[in-house]
Amino acid sequence: MTGGVLDPVVDGLARFDGALASVDVDAAVDVVEELVAAGVDPITVLVDVIASAQRTVGERWQRGEWSVAEEHAATAVSVSATEAVARWVRRIPATRGRVVVACAEREWHALPAMIVGTALRAEGWDITLLGASTPPARLSQYLHDLGPDATAVSCSVLGALPTTRRFIEASTDAGIPVVVGGSAFGGDDRRAVALGATAWASGAREAVAAVRALPTVVAAVTPLSRPSAVEQATLELNHRRLVTGLREGWSLAAQIVTTERLPLDSVHSVAADVVNQAYHAVSAALLTDDPRTISDTAAWVADLLAARAVDPALVGELGRLLIKDLRDYPIARSLVQQHWTDPITTGPR
Repeated sequence: MTGGVLDPVVDGLARFDGALASVDVDAAVDVVEELVAAGVDPITVLVDVIASAQRTVGERWQRGEWSVAEEHAATAVSVSATEAVARWVRRIPATRGRVVVACAEREWHALPAMIVGTALRAEGWDITLLGASTPPARLSQYLHDLGPDATAVSCSVLGALPTTRRFIEASTDAGIPVVVGGSAFGGDDRRAVALGATAWASGAREAVAAVRALPTVVAAVTPLSRPSAVEQATLELNHRRLVTGLREGWSLAAQIVTTERLPLDSVHSVAADVVNQAYHAVSAALLTDDPRTISDTAAWVADLLAARAVDPALVGELGRLLIKDLRDYPIARSLVQQHWTDPITTGPR
């Protein structure tokens, strides 16, 4: 509120959030189109309205307030709204060069990449958006065919960090600089640097600035040869077997016969996802030399289960089982021993 006048972005965010809650695509599109027509910077609409509201959607699911179906429906509305902004910004001449925007393989959340791509288009970049879970070979083909000035990679899940590394290899092997971003990278550039990215961006605005500042040509990244990266490659090869064993041993997940028949919002379905995420966190810590992936995942599990009234002792049990099952992976085992936090022994965060 400024001088008694409601900030149009604040008002737009409230209206947009209401449209997501009611799954009203027309209302959501009207909000963003009215804002850009009134002269609000399209990047502001993308970041402070669409992305902001979408974060709230994720938090509602995390707290158990919204179902998976409600989250997916709201995301579809946000996609439509982003497409509306994209139609608007395509009126802006593309004068800066070309950027290929992609989601790493195993990354099925396409909306963040759409938002980044649209923000770059608003700044005059010609954009090729490859969509969700792009195979590295497909990226390589596009880089060869298009010869872009830069690659931008979105990665929001820890399980997609290994394929993000392969994207970085493909891009830098062609001499093309690469910007990475997304929640899988955490709140600083540590993981991005470890993977060899040219730059890291914490959001769409930062991605625009990072792309603008990129060098013209980069050298190919060096191979990841440190012992932890070698151990990560072995862990990835055995991921399915290890996940199955952990699922059978963890008391919350032991009753699962198949995840295909579980109700999406059941506690056991959440438990199945938790088991996968636990191993992805260990793999990411080995790959990026950042043990915060493990402590952050333990905290995420604790919050997720607490919101569903599950015994918090199960978080510590999961950590102990991880340590036991990783007996053939000494670096990973040590990382879990040091960084998997038990909410019962550590107290309130």
